[in-house]
Amino acid sequence: MPKDSSIKTVLIIGSGPIIIGQACEFDYSGSQSARSLREEGIKVILINSNPATIMTDPSMADHVYLKPLTTKSIIEILKEHPEIDAVLPTMGGQTALNLCLEADEKGIWQDFGVKLIGVDINAINITEDREQFKQLLNKINVPYAPAKTATSFLEGKEIAQEFGFPLVIRPSFTLGGTGAAFVHKEEDFDALLTRGLEASPIHEVLIDKALLGWKEYELELLRDKNDNVVIICTIENMDPMGIHTGDSITVAPAMTLSDRTFQKMRDMAILMMRSIGNFAGGCNVQFAVSPDDKEDIVAIEINPRVSRSSALASKATGYPIAKIATKLALGYTLDELQNQITKSTSALFEPTLDYVIVKIPRWNFDKFEGAERTLGLQMKSVGEVMGIGRSFQEALQKATQSLEIKRNGIGADGKGYTNYEQIIDKLKNPSWDRVFVIYDAIALGIPLSTIHEITKIDMWFLKQYEEMYALEQEVRKYNLNSLPKELLLETKQRGFADRQIAHMLGCLESEVYKLRQTMNINRVYKLVDTCAAEFVAQTPYYYSTFEADIQKADGTVYSANESVRSDKKKIIVLGSGPNRIGQGIEFDYSCVHGVLAAAECGYETIMINCNPETVSTDFDTADKLYFEPVYWEHIYDIIQHEKPEGVIVQLGGQTALKLAEKLDKYGVNIIGTSYEALDLAEDRGRFSDLLTELNIPFPKFGVATTAEEASKLADELDFPLLVRPSYVLGGQGMKIVINKKELESHVIDLLKSIPGNKLLLDHYLAGAIEAEADAICDGENVYIIGIMEHIEPCGVHSGDSNATLPPFNLGEYVMQQIKDHTKKIAVALKTKGLINIQFAVKDDTVYIIEANPRASRTVPFIAKAYGEPYVNYATKVMLGDKKVTDFDFNPQLNGYAIKQPVFSFNKFPKVNKALGPEMKSTGESILFIENLKDDTFYDLYARRKMYLSK
Repeated sequence: MPKDSSIKTVLIIGSGPIIIGQACEFDYSGSQSARSLREEGIKVILINSNPATIMTDPSMADHVYLKPLTTKSIIEILKEHPEIDAVLPTMGGQTALNLCLEADEKGIWQDFGVKLIGVDINAINITEDREQFKQLLNKINVPYAPAKTATSFLEGKEIAQEFGFPLVIRPSFTLGGTGAAFVHKEEDFDALLTRGLEASPIHEVLIDKALLGWKEYELELLRDKNDNVVIICTIENMDPMGIHTGDSITVAPAMTLSDRTFQKMRDMAILMMRSIGNFAGGCNVQFAVSPDDKEDIVAIEINPRVSRSSALASKATGYPIAKIATKLALGYTLDELQNQITKSTSALFEPTLDYVIVKIPRWNFDKFEGAERTLGLQMKSVGEVMGIGRSFQEALQKATQSLEIKRNGIGADGKGYTNYEQIIDKLKNPSWDRVFVIYDAIALGIPLSTIHEITKIDMWFLKQYEEMYALEQEVRKYNLNSLPKELLLETKQRGFADRQIAHMLGCLESEVYKLRQTMNINRVYKLVDTCAAEFVAQTPYYYSTFEADIQKADGTVYSANESVRSDKKKIIVLGSGPNRIGQGIEFDYSCVHGVLAAAECGYETIMINCNPETVSTDFDTADKLYFEPVYWEHIYDIIQHEKPEGVIVQLGGQTALKLAEKLDKYGVNIIGTSYEALDLAEDRGRFSDLLTELNIPFPKFGVATTAEEASKLADELDFPLLVRPSYVLGGQGMKIVINKKELESHVIDLLKSIPGNKLLLDHYLAGAIEAEADAICDGENVYIIGIMEHIEPCGVHSGDSNATLPPFNLGEYVMQQIKDHTKKIAVALKTKGLINIQFAVKDDTVYIIEANPRASRTVPFIAKAYGEPYVNYATKVMLGDKKVTDFDFNPQLNGYAIKQPVFSFNKFPKVNKALGPEMKSTGESILFIENLKDDTFYDLYARRKMYLSK
């Protein structure tokens, strides 16, 4: 039975700005869904307020509304588009579901004759209202932890008295575990109960008996209208119950589950999905399993939407859950749809994995001074990485190499902990680096039984760690000349990087690389094919591994490399790695547009990235996807294999930019702006010489490498001073100091955390206005795509400022200086592609704060505000395909666009919320206003002085 032919136009609700608990995995889902609908000839209307995403790109839908996610906006859109037949709210996370519910309660869908697809209201209510959900589980005989709901403080106290401690408090209708907490002691209960009741929009909490130490699993399901159900992926949390799944290290396929228990869990998941409502679409179910031989199963929750894990499951299996869920919502059945990877088998099958994936979250605690760093029920991570390998160990090492936290993998990098008390404390109180500390504990001789007793992590995982440590000890017995080939191959197969092996052998990374070459131990690339190679896959989606050579009957030796190199001219685009504060989804937007533009210029496009949440790692964005760490060794091997014309580094944020020096040194062609120019812009001394030559003013500054040098400089520069390390992202470590005592303590702190770094001291222009400009340059011609003025004073990081496009009170004389300076600097740096320049304006003089010859955080915002594909144009300029003068620029904007930062401070209640030079926002929204009399603008402008912190 084919799709519902009455549906001609669909409204998709997006997830709004990125916050902790709801990140760009919903941008990925929404983008896939929009494409899936348009393949069916259905008109797509989209509402989302996030300008940084691909989802809100004009090419994604027939009409994109960058409006606040409110029922008022929904009504405006439905009036504008009476042709809307259906709404799909399951692609926009909890935000979209909550908005859909509110619209339903107000009778909006009924008034406009719009039907709900992909889920039904009943299912949302049952799964979000903890009491209803509990009653449902009772009815269908699915076990759950003893639990009761409370809608008042008194009720909560009575339940606690009945159950005893430890307890878990979970608010209804919240996101990313907001307000959830473990209560170990009676004295903590009152405050945490109050917080939970306040966090829930309906002031209801579920109080349940804590299943501490139980194992946690997630299943991703799809169901069609004929009640066919497939389980796409089973994910095991390495961390036991008690840590939010978004903050847990997760593994697929499940590693420690007996087949009998897995079958029971499958049956329960399918029963739960069928019982919550008669809808077709996606679902995520979470279970806890007792860590004993009985393996008792308890249901935790069910989400009738694509979830954070469904993006991960899609990338892990190659099965595009959001795309298929959308088709099912239209009325297709699974047996009618094609497997997107093989193109020859049906979508009514369950993927089989002949590899392992490991997801590790990425945290940003350094941005939140005073934050509670222990992990618990409330999600705190800002992004995630995924490693794919032939074994758990290889996938784990690749995931840790992807994190970009100056670690080269697990162990063997000289950065582990060696203090017994510290290690025990970190095992007891799960922290962001516990994944490394387990290895340190084994190295210190702490028995596995003790580690298991403290962490409750399954023994199977701990034994994997023990094997890795034993292997390191074995390698250390040799030197570069005596290391046997078999041992080197085994070390590589278990995921150790050349740099780690060099650390074990006491030699250079390049020497290990040369040894591998001479021994013919090279990476081979394998397909992610959904079917463990049972059928031929058409989609070029690869991961790397190492294999022993195979000898054929005729004596020839070969290794099975599934990535076949074509004769076409190729371009590699380096992705931006995990999302973090300072480098978010806007760089994924730039990478995707870069890939599409390179394809338009006739290149075969190759994407390298390790972030499972993003559109750039979708299997059909680039011609070839290498899901690999954005880490030198992996990238260089891919370059050696593919032999591209060049590599684009300026679209992947600081992650890709940091690799430019190595690429240049190894003779790899950098497309667009040269490494020399990128380095010149980062080197404050050389950059200032250039500005002096160009007769462009900049704040007085100096460079220091010790506290003493900094103190001497302060005498010349005058306080207040802005102190910052060089080559960092999102203003990391920046601070304004007003006297020598503050200066000394901050400098000592910085040099301790970033040893060997140069510190920059600038005279801080108090009371200045901050502005920034983005431009495209082809080496000679410059086109300024946008000039923005910040509402907050100079000193608040540009990523945390409300920025208006165009500026609202810069005079003609100041604007002319900004334009002249931008053009002069872009040409002087021989920029080819994008450049972002930041300015401070004081007494009608425009000073240069910094220049970044790369895609910036603001490029997607300007592109959305003006309705122009600037990254596409810039990529064509980088490739030498076009000059700036070849484009017919035609920006359209009535009134002003304001970029508004969004913060996730509610996850860190004790943190100082004042803003300063270090970036703290996790996302942004866009607001259009007709004029400066708008109340929103007036409110922002009136509050601007409240923000600045030192």
